[in-house]
Amino acid sequence: MATTSNMFLYSLTVQPPSAITQAILGQFAGTKEQQIVTASGSRITIYRPDAAQGKITAILTHDVFGIVRTMAVFRLAGSNKDYIIVGSDSGRITIIEYVAAQNKFNRLHLETFGKSGIRRVIPGQYLAVDPKGRACMIASVEKNKLVYVLNRNAQAELTISSPLEAHRPHTLVFSVVALDVGYENPTFAALEVEYEEADQDPTGQAFEQIGKSLVYYELDLGLNHVIRKWSDDVERTAAILFQVPGGADGPSGVLVCGDDNITYRHSSQDPLRVAIPRRQGATQDPQRKRHIVAGVMHKMRGAFFFLLQSEDGDLFKVTLEIAEDADGQMVGDVKLLKIKYFDTVPVASSLCILKSGFLFVASETGNHHFYQFEKLGDDDEEAEFSSDLFPVDPTEPFTPVFFHARPAENVNLVEVIESMNPLMGCKVANLTEDDAPQIYTICGAGARSTFRTLRNGLEVSEIVESELPGVPSAVWTTKLTRNDEYDAYIVLSFTNGTLVLSIGETVEEVTETGFLSSAPTLAVQQLGEDGLIQVHPKGIRHIRADRRVNEWPAPQHRSIVAATTNERQVAVALSSGEIVYFEMDTDGSLAEYDEKREMSGTVTCLSLGEVPEGRVRSPFLAVGCDDSTVRILSLDPDSTLESKSVQALTSAPSALCIMAMADSSSGGLTCYLHIGLYSGVYLRTVLDEITGELSDTRTRFLGPKPAKLFRVSVKGQTAVLALSSKPWLGYTDAQTKAFMLTPLNYVGLEWGWNFSSEQCAEGMVGIQEQSLRIFSIEKLNTNLLQESISLPYTPRNFVRHPDQPLFYVTSADNGVLSPATQSRLLEDSAAVNGDATVLPADEFGYPRGNGHWASCIQVVDPVAAKAVLQRIDLEGNETAVSLAAVSFSSQDDETFLVVGTAKDFVVSPRSATCGFIYVYRFQEDGKELEFIHKTRMDEPPHALLGFQGRLLVGIGRNLRIYDLGMKQLLRKSQAADVVKTFIIDLQTQGSRIVVSDVAHGVTLVVYKFQENRLIPFVDDTTHRWMTCATMVDYETVAGGDKFGNLWLLRCPAKVSEEADEDGSGAHLVHERQYLQGTSNRLEVMCHYYPQDLPTSIQKTALVAGGRDILLWTGLQGTVGLLVPFVGRDDVDFFQTLEQHLRTEDPPLAGRDHLAYRSYYMPVKGVIDGDLCERYPLLPADKKQMIAGELDRSVREIERKISDMRTRVAY
Repeated sequence: MATTSNMFLYSLTVQPPSAITQAILGQFAGTKEQQIVTASGSRITIYRPDAAQGKITAILTHDVFGIVRTMAVFRLAGSNKDYIIVGSDSGRITIIEYVAAQNKFNRLHLETFGKSGIRRVIPGQYLAVDPKGRACMIASVEKNKLVYVLNRNAQAELTISSPLEAHRPHTLVFSVVALDVGYENPTFAALEVEYEEADQDPTGQAFEQIGKSLVYYELDLGLNHVIRKWSDDVERTAAILFQVPGGADGPSGVLVCGDDNITYRHSSQDPLRVAIPRRQGATQDPQRKRHIVAGVMHKMRGAFFFLLQSEDGDLFKVTLEIAEDADGQMVGDVKLLKIKYFDTVPVASSLCILKSGFLFVASETGNHHFYQFEKLGDDDEEAEFSSDLFPVDPTEPFTPVFFHARPAENVNLVEVIESMNPLMGCKVANLTEDDAPQIYTICGAGARSTFRTLRNGLEVSEIVESELPGVPSAVWTTKLTRNDEYDAYIVLSFTNGTLVLSIGETVEEVTETGFLSSAPTLAVQQLGEDGLIQVHPKGIRHIRADRRVNEWPAPQHRSIVAATTNERQVAVALSSGEIVYFEMDTDGSLAEYDEKREMSGTVTCLSLGEVPEGRVRSPFLAVGCDDSTVRILSLDPDSTLESKSVQALTSAPSALCIMAMADSSSGGLTCYLHIGLYSGVYLRTVLDEITGELSDTRTRFLGPKPAKLFRVSVKGQTAVLALSSKPWLGYTDAQTKAFMLTPLNYVGLEWGWNFSSEQCAEGMVGIQEQSLRIFSIEKLNTNLLQESISLPYTPRNFVRHPDQPLFYVTSADNGVLSPATQSRLLEDSAAVNGDATVLPADEFGYPRGNGHWASCIQVVDPVAAKAVLQRIDLEGNETAVSLAAVSFSSQDDETFLVVGTAKDFVVSPRSATCGFIYVYRFQEDGKELEFIHKTRMDEPPHALLGFQGRLLVGIGRNLRIYDLGMKQLLRKSQAADVVKTFIIDLQTQGSRIVVSDVAHGVTLVVYKFQENRLIPFVDDTTHRWMTCATMVDYETVAGGDKFGNLWLLRCPAKVSEEADEDGSGAHLVHERQYLQGTSNRLEVMCHYYPQDLPTSIQKTALVAGGRDILLWTGLQGTVGLLVPFVGRDDVDFFQTLEQHLRTEDPPLAGRDHLAYRSYYMPVKGVIDGDLCERYPLLPADKKQMIAGELDRSVREIERKISDMRTRVAY
């Protein structure tokens, strides 16, 4: 297969995956404060918890271009910094450190031990580190274990030894943990099963008797080899181990967690066992056994405890009672193992307890939670169960113990990190009539499911909104003296006057300020040490600290039309086109420069930069004229008001702003000229601080109104507030140092300015019609805003109403009792003492029951009501499997909602009693659904689609067309055995249908209307396990599969024409089959491995005026794009850049980038934009070297990379 293509796509990530597979805790910066490091797909993120504010913020995300399988934290004895060991799919063990000064991860060691990819016998699945940081064990699922000795050399650098083998054939490993043995030889514990006998016994008897054992492996540091030290049988259901503190802190050993029990085991002591308490309640199954899915051990001074979590989300506090001698010192033997209910939190993949008293819960599904401990659950009424009550022998029966779940008492939720995992589906639509469309998604699982609206924007928190006596035209804030920390006045300009408000506990009008109140104001500035400037159309007022006023009147018959100021300079433009320039004298007065500079046209705007540190003046003045030009004038005493450079624009400039901002190209601060045009276009161009030349211009369309620009301060950095039809903020991304321009989620403002007071140190003040608004921006780390609407069960499918801004969602959960069953159980039970209390499902989940389904259909309004408007529960153990909005020609093209269901559905092996198709009519403009009828099917209909005024249904391997009858659906046509397994998705254009098979890829079918026949005519070369598909054009299909691949397939032109020929299609039916399929095959155009499992894909445009792209979403919460290249030049440029980056910036975890993107098939026709976007993060010398190879400047390359994103997305 040729890996070249005549079609090329550029892959970008709009939102990285948010599912956390593992979280670890440590002091990675080398300071006292702890950080949390998480793994999400191929990304490693480090979070900084803020104990004072109870917040947690991401400070760095690094894409390792490999699958992170496991991570562990270790520290060498005597050091104060923690390192991270990463086990990935690269077949190498990686040790990285976090360098706080540069805010980046640095790789220290990369040791190869096996093949790449995720394989049973290649280590990387389990990782355990000796608590004293002397050795680590990396193990595979089967057979192989390697131990590395960690040490430091004479230069105090970390060293790693050659691997020591601890292999054992025919052995499966379930869990590995390091024992805490103090400073004795490092020991590792593993849960293992030997399957050799079971493998060779065809009767299956040996498998029934197979046992699981707990094995200790000891690393003899003297002899430098690993021995199998101790082994003992444990219960067969045991699945997870937890380390018990040893040495001076505790008795050592492990907790072994299995079904319904937790056992303390150690080589030198008899086991102790407690049962896992079960929930009590009328709707709970008393026989259901719980098991532990996650846990954490926390050490305090002289004590320790475990928090272990069951699959319901219940946390249990487990403690050990240790025998003591007469002096109160621990002897080492454990007397009792105790367990008690602690609290309920979402089911976690990892739990971390911080020393500052917080609990981080990395949820398996839905948002991640950050809790604060209120207390440790020692003094509550909760019953505690100890190992005295339970037999040690796992085969002996015992009486189960129960507890009542209750709202959390010991932990308090302080922060939520938004996560869209699992993301089940997505639609892009512009329902709010905005400039850009919104992304509507269904995500989450169980009772924590949500319907989320994503839009590009920054969250704004409004502090004040107050009505004003008139409609102001502008607003400023000013300090009284240079050294003031906060602003003192708000100055409002009206068409006929000026209003001054003082800022304090309250905002009130003041009069004795020296400001001229009878005229509108053009500019306000705190000048010099303690002066104030007011520029009005007839002159300039300079107000001294002692309220003396110096007035500079405008020349006769002329007025001031534009003004700009900084703390030492003032420049004004007169209506005659002249520019008058003032500078502050040594005595604090304003001195006018002798000559006026005449411009060729009327001046529309001016800008002076801030005075640079250690200088007396800003070196340049920018002048915008109505002849669509911007000129840079020098303010140097030797060449005052001389023109340095000029830039032609597409429209007259409406605003200018010179300011210095952080820049990825130079690595420091760069001076920029920001330009706003009357056409609503924003330009940012680099202003050379020595020559005044303008270069590297970047443009962005903001909206139809003229753009106004203001310098503001956000999160300690200088930013630009740009106002058009809506407000935008231009700021520097903290990690990449790239310039971001993001709309604010706020009302359209006419004018804005910086605002600083005691209550709000970094805010902004703006005016909107007749109201004054003060607001601030809290977060700059995400430019996608999420609005959530809760859903009752895991959403499976959704569809949009054809005309109204409404969505219809089908949700279903397996193994969950339906509302009808729950209410019946509550009625039947003679509930006593709290058994009848129904717990809120979003915190505690639903009562479980094998073989049960809970499913419903909901009407969701994400725009007006922002809520679920109607919910229809399905009864009779049915579950919704598909839905579509279909307009039937026989009903005057009225649209109906059609829902496919399965009765008594078993997922694996797949079976169902039967299927039904329900038809609903839209009432109240779609806000209500009215049931019409249901039609029974032999199998569940997994795919529905409106097709030429009728309903197209995929049932099993067959394709059918139905029309709407009075009592049920009427079958009109059928094609049998269109696919090999069963149909899961249908797409159509014209009379062509794209049929997706769950395991055999795509088949194209043509419908011959005269003959009423459905004929398959082309199918796929590869067995693709389809998850989603869409038609890109009439002959091209894009899709994704369950192994995480994205691809584009095209039907050969000749085959496509033949299929659409008039006539009966007999030539298609009688063509010879090729390899048990149709007679023709689809061609692969593009193929790419993005690493997340695609759940939806569609062709759409994301920004106003942007071109069409393919937007796909992944199960772990990823939102990605595939952008088509227009010209071959760009393709060649990015291909070369990608090749250079592969060698100059190799992936952190040691995976080969090209092999990673070609996991299942060679990457074809797709360039990895995520890799290209690492270019700005490279060291300056590497950037320069690559730029030299590409024969471009660094700025030019960075501009091309940023343009690829900003033209089509955000």
